[in-house]
Amino acid sequence: MNTLTPSFRPLFADVPGDIGVSFEFFPPKTEKMEETLWTSIKALEPLNPRFVSVTYGAGGSTRERTHNTVTRILKETSLTPAAHLTCVAATRDEVDEVARAYWESGVRHIVALRGDMPTGINTPFEAHPDGYQNAADLVAGLTKIAPFEISVGAYPECHPDSPSRIADIENLKRKVDAGATRAITQFFFDPDCYLRFVDLAHAAGINVPVLPGILPVTNFAQLKRMADMCGATVPDWMGRLFEGLDDQPQTRQLVSATIAAELCARLYQRGIRDFHFYTLNRAELTGAICHLLGVRPASKPDVEVAA
Repeated sequence: MNTLTPSFRPLFADVPGDIGVSFEFFPPKTEKMEETLWTSIKALEPLNPRFVSVTYGAGGSTRERTHNTVTRILKETSLTPAAHLTCVAATRDEVDEVARAYWESGVRHIVALRGDMPTGINTPFEAHPDGYQNAADLVAGLTKIAPFEISVGAYPECHPDSPSRIADIENLKRKVDAGATRAITQFFFDPDCYLRFVDLAHAAGINVPVLPGILPVTNFAQLKRMADMCGATVPDWMGRLFEGLDDQPQTRQLVSATIAAELCARLYQRGIRDFHFYTLNRAELTGAICHLLGVRPASKPDVEVAA
């Protein structure tokens, strides 16, 4: 009898594990959400991420909660926190005060973003008359306060407010020229889209790392709403994979982990070694994807037992 050898081999089976990761969390609104957040942080901490970022709500609406979460991470974990900071609905002095408070508390990494208006992402941006005018202006201001490590946003499919891809690349260049040391992209699902964007960035003289933002899909309907707001494309094939799974959360997680791990593996094949995960404050999916990619807790050294 002939023995058949399976020809299928997952792409991520050949990823050797020399990967760097970082994670994004958002500040909790309730006691229950805080419990979920800290359970996730503790679960992902052993993966030794290069940094973890904490978001800032529209119009600075989570300012205090963001600060509390970041400083607690700094004090109670071995992680390196990065605090999101925006310039919406605030004066320069107010933003500078927040930045100085972070530096004084030991935070050395800021994710500098223009931010969304308090009334929502679809509201046209309007700079505060006494505030920073945009993200590049904010980056320049932060460099005058302290030698922060500064990450900024990047948009493989173009920011919704940008008139063109060229204008979007030029805006990223201004942020880098102002002092940004890293860019983190909006989520995407087509590896070629990200790779084309990186090529354009390099051609424009942008020489800082551009981390791909990876979003594990927990809820397809929610994903569609998020994508519509930020101008990201959700491929038709993804919708077909999630069909009929509304009441099957465990199966959805298996599908989601496979999709994200394969995306990372395809990027790995093209030379990408660092990935930024939007965790949505849930550890299970991000942890599973990292495991598939070979990112695992450091093994504990063997302990000799005396005879």
